[in-house]
Amino acid sequence: MRIFFAGSIRGGRQLIPTYLHIIDFLKSHDCTIISEHVASQVLEKTEAKMTEQEIFEKDTTWIEESDRVVAEVTVPSTGVGYEICHAVAHKKPVLCVYEKGAKVSAMVLGNTSKYVTAIPYSDKKQLEETLQDFLEK
Repeated sequence: MRIFFAGSIRGGRQLIPTYLHIIDFLKSHDCTIISEHVASQVLEKTEAKMTEQEIFEKDTTWIEESDRVVAEVTVPSTGVGYEICHAVAHKKPVLCVYEKGAKVSAMVLGNTSKYVTAIPYSDKKQLEETLQDFLEK
């Protein structure tokens, strides 16, 4: 299964350890993460060599080529929101996970389409159970 992983880049990088945990969990369940770079410590330096147009085209193409999208939405990010919408427009199932108590956008939490599921987690075990459920659907 090909998964596009979305997480905040320019909005804040404080959840890189969580991004890595999600990616590692998905990879351990035979998933190919086509946007694994989101968890890279040097991503901003790498993307600085690309134009905004190149980033846009790369990410939207990857979303279209994916089977599903997993988005960590604890840290507000316009880019992640856009990626979620792009996935929905292409009828891709999207799982949005976020730390319990986070102030997540109403645009994410209020999306009741059949393509978006938003679920809070309070620890790694609960996060893994949510990811597992999403993979089994």
